[in-house]
Amino acid sequence: MTFRRFLFCYLCGMNLNRQILSLALPAIVSNVTVPLLGLSDTAISGHLGSAVFIAAISVGSLMMSQMTGVLVFLRMGTTGLTAVAYGKKDEKGIGEIFSCSLMIAFLLGILLVLFQKPMLVLLMHIIGPDAEVRSLASDYFRICVSGTPALLGTMAISGWFIGMQSTFWPMIISVTVNIINILTSFLLVFTFGIGFKGVAYGTLVANCIGLVLAFVFALRMAPAGTLWCGWHSLFRFELLRRFFSVNSNIFLRSLCVMSVTIAVSAFGARLGSLTLATNAVIVQFFIFFSYFMDGFAFTGEALCGRNFGAGDRNGLNTTVRYLLWWSAGIALVFTLLYSSGWQWVTCLLTDDMVVRESVSQNHIWIQLIPLFTVLAFIYDGFFIGITFTRPMLIATSVAVGVFFIVTLPYLDGNGGVSSAFSNNIIWGAFLGYLFVRGVILAVIWHGRVIRINSL
Repeated sequence: MTFRRFLFCYLCGMNLNRQILSLALPAIVSNVTVPLLGLSDTAISGHLGSAVFIAAISVGSLMMSQMTGVLVFLRMGTTGLTAVAYGKKDEKGIGEIFSCSLMIAFLLGILLVLFQKPMLVLLMHIIGPDAEVRSLASDYFRICVSGTPALLGTMAISGWFIGMQSTFWPMIISVTVNIINILTSFLLVFTFGIGFKGVAYGTLVANCIGLVLAFVFALRMAPAGTLWCGWHSLFRFELLRRFFSVNSNIFLRSLCVMSVTIAVSAFGARLGSLTLATNAVIVQFFIFFSYFMDGFAFTGEALCGRNFGAGDRNGLNTTVRYLLWWSAGIALVFTLLYSSGWQWVTCLLTDDMVVRESVSQNHIWIQLIPLFTVLAFIYDGFFIGITFTRPMLIATSVAVGVFFIVTLPYLDGNGGVSSAFSNNIIWGAFLGYLFVRGVILAVIWHGRVIRINSL
């Protein structure tokens, strides 16, 4: 290789790394701010004079997150479709995707508001809190659900921003919404004396303001006159077919993911409160790692979609290669951190010596989290970017099957578990499910996608 060729490749690599970091870092910051809201709501509820308020906020926020979590396709699908249109320099297509995603988000939000009662009954039946907690959590849910059209609308616009190669504006929106939520909740609860419902009203107000901010920023970023495609184009069959083809697979995949998440909690509950507390600590290690990996997955969605839309095979392959190196580096760093610092973090999370000892007995799973889950995160980003969502559904379905093949034989006929069942089986099955999902996606990608005829 000549010096000129080497210098060219080096400069191109520097440019791509800058692009990766410029997209990944704001996304990571945005993700890291999310727990602050939960901590704030818990802290506010914890100063209302009874532990029941903390339990109620936990149940209420869980119901909202599960209900809206299955609609994450409004973010994911919009990102991929927008990134491809951006790569094609298709301004009309960019506007059509924005309009279609936003209208569908509003329609789904309105449906959730209209059918909130049966949803509340179903979720309460699944979670099963006691009567006092049920009453307070129901109040929280009824207030917050009124803001779901705004919440889903903001989710769709955030996906559009990422597809337009910007994670900066979603970061600004997320941080601003969280700050407004915290301040409004505090004022309503303590200054205006509304009490527990003030926490829910704070969330409602913040979601509405978030939608306004998202729309204003989108107007600034979009090419003039492209955000609204008109009613005729909005209901164009090809646009709707493409939108629902991509997003139906993501929706079904989200249901599969939710089934595993619920199962992990349910199996842990059957092993007792100590196991539940232990797993609550271990899960925090998984969540923290996911905040960083999601940042690079979002980057993969944006850059892979852009290159795919532009028909740039070399750009796509180079982006994938660089992001895989970044992911490997992040996984290695977190493995070293978790191997050497899990005890320190555990002490920060709980001062219960029994729980600490239980976590110590299960600490091997903490150390394995980065290496076993990294592929699932980053390859999701690649496939979302190029809008090939069917492989994601296939990989997740197979992985879910593996999870339940491992765990279900330990259930007895009365809904309990056999004496041979342990927390090691739960975490082995969970990390195995994520590892299998990532490996299948990697095999499909490198065996098929790189040879797509359209590139």
